Amino acid sequence: MEGPARHLRRSSSCTHTRKPRSSSGGGIAGLSTALFLARAGIRPTLVERHPSTARQPQARAFNPRSMELYRALGLEKSIRDHTSILADFPEMIGADTLAGRERFRVDVLSQVRPSADLSPTDWTMIDQDELERVVRAEAEKYGAVIRFGTELISFDAGGDGVTTVLRDLTSGAEHTVHANYLVAADGNRAGIRTRLGIGATGPGVLIEAASFVFDADLGAALRDRRFLLGYFDEPTKGTALVPGREFGRWSLGIPFGPESGESAADFTEQRCVELARRAIGDPGLELTLVPLMAGSNQKVATTRIGAWVADRYREGRIFFVGDAAHVVPPTGSFGANTGIADANNLAWKLAAVLKGQAGQALLDTYHDERRPVALVTLDQAMQRLHGRHTGTGDDAATIDDLTMILGYRYRSSAVHTEPDTPDTPVEDPRHPTGRPGLRAPHVWLRRPETTLSTLDLFDGGFTLLTGAAGAEWVGAAEKASAAAGLDLNAVVIGTDLDDVDDRFHTAYGLTPTGATLVRPDGFVAWRATELPDRPEHELLGALAGLLARENIAL
Repeated sequence: MEGPARHLRRSSSCTHTRKPRSSSGGGIAGLSTALFLARAGIRPTLVERHPSTARQPQARAFNPRSMELYRALGLEKSIRDHTSILADFPEMIGADTLAGRERFRVDVLSQVRPSADLSPTDWTMIDQDELERVVRAEAEKYGAVIRFGTELISFDAGGDGVTTVLRDLTSGAEHTVHANYLVAADGNRAGIRTRLGIGATGPGVLIEAASFVFDADLGAALRDRRFLLGYFDEPTKGTALVPGREFGRWSLGIPFGPESGESAADFTEQRCVELARRAIGDPGLELTLVPLMAGSNQKVATTRIGAWVADRYREGRIFFVGDAAHVVPPTGSFGANTGIADANNLAWKLAAVLKGQAGQALLDTYHDERRPVALVTLDQAMQRLHGRHTGTGDDAATIDDLTMILGYRYRSSAVHTEPDTPDTPVEDPRHPTGRPGLRAPHVWLRRPETTLSTLDLFDGGFTLLTGAAGAEWVGAAEKASAAAGLDLNAVVIGTDLDDVDDRFHTAYGLTPTGATLVRPDGFVAWRATELPDRPEHELLGALAGLLARENIAL
C-alpha cells in the first residue's frame, strides 16, 4: 500500500558513462536502475537534486515480483532486515476522524499473498526510504556512482552519446558528464520527457495534495489501535494519515483542488497544524512539524495524484522509467513496483548493447514491452479507485492482484511468441503454461542441503532450463554461448537440481527432452518443447532474433 501520494518531487537521472564520474541518488526506480546496471557490469552515474532521501513513507508495500527481482541478487534478507515495525499491522482504516468511530478496517494484504507454489517470496512491508538505502548501498558496492545534492541542468543527446551538465547544489560548481545513454527517473513531473515534447495518455491529474510530517502524541485518539494507513473525511474527504517508523511521528496528506478555491500557497505551517487537529479530531492537539528530509527546512510539500502513461518510453538515447513513464493512483500498490520492473527490463538490455552482445533494436523492446503493461496497470488502478469510491471495493476489478503482479505478458522482438498464444495481456500465474513472453514459473528445486527456486537462477544472465532427459542441450548451450559472446547457463532439472514437487515439466510446458530460454529479467524468451535435430542451431537462432543480431554463426 502506498501512502497518500509520492510527496516529494524527485529529480534523478541515471547515465552510463564512458569514464567513471561522481553523481547522486534518486527514488526507487532510479536507484534500482543503477543497481541492475551495476550488477550487469555497467558503471552508471546517478544524480539526485535533493540532499537526502525523504522522511515520508511514500510506498510502503513492495510486491512479490519486486522481491523476486531483489531476491535473485541476494538482497532479500537485507531488505527484510529493514522491514517496517508496522508489518504486523497491515490494515487500512476509515472514519470521519482518527478519534471518531471506524467505518471500516481492512487487511490490505490478506487477499493478495501468493502461495508457496506460486512464488518463493512474499510482500515486504518496508518504507520506501529504507528500501532506497539498501538498494543504494548495493548499487555502490558494485560500482555505481551516486551523490545527492546534484542537479542535471542540461543535456544534449546528439551524436553518439549524451552530454549532460551537472551542478553541485552546495558549491554551485558545474561539470560535464559524457554518457552513452540517459535514463530519466525524474518523477511524475517528468521534466526531461516534457522538454523533449513527449506527451502522455490518460485521465491526467486526479487530485492535488499537500503533505507534511509531524510529531505528536495521538494516544487519546488512537485508543491503543495500530494500522498501516488511515483515510478520514476531515478536514476533507480522502485525507490520509500514515504512521512513521518512529512511534509518535506521522505523515498527513490532504487533497485540495481548484474547485475548493485552494492552492499550494494556502498550506502555511500554521494552517497545516490546524488541519492536522481536524483530521485527528482533537482541536487542542500539540504537534510539531518536522522537515521533510535531512538537510532541508522544507516542512510542507505538494504533489499530484494522477493517471497517465507516456506516449513513448524512449527518445533516441534517452529512456524513461518509474513515474517519468507512468503515474497511477495509489490503489493496488502498483506505482513504485511498476517502476522497479521498468528498471529491471531496461537494465539488461542496455547492458547487452553496451557489451556488444545485442543490436540497437533490442532497446526498442523496452517501450514495446513496458508501455502495454503500464496501460493495463493504469486501467486496473482506476477500476480499484472507482470501486473504493463507490463502495464496491477492489473486487470490482477485472484482473485480480496476483495476476496483475505475476502474470502480465510481453510481446516484442525480444520474445519468440508462439502461434497459439492467447491475445490477452495477462495469464493467471496460478495455472502456468510456460509460454514465451511470461514470467518464468516458480518451481522449487533442491541441491544437497539447499532448496531454491527456479527464479533464483535468473541473477542477470541468460539461463537455459532443460528437462530431465535434456543433457544434449548443455553442449548446444556452450556452442551458442561462445558464438553469441554471452554467458548462458544451462541447467538440467533432474540432474543438476532435483525437482522437489515434480512440477517443472508441467509448469514450463516441456517434455523431458525440451528446453526453455529465460532472459536476464526472468521472462521466458523461447522454448523448444522437445529436442530438435540440431539443438545448437535452434538455440542460436533464437538468441540472434531476440538480441537483434543477424551475424551470429556457429
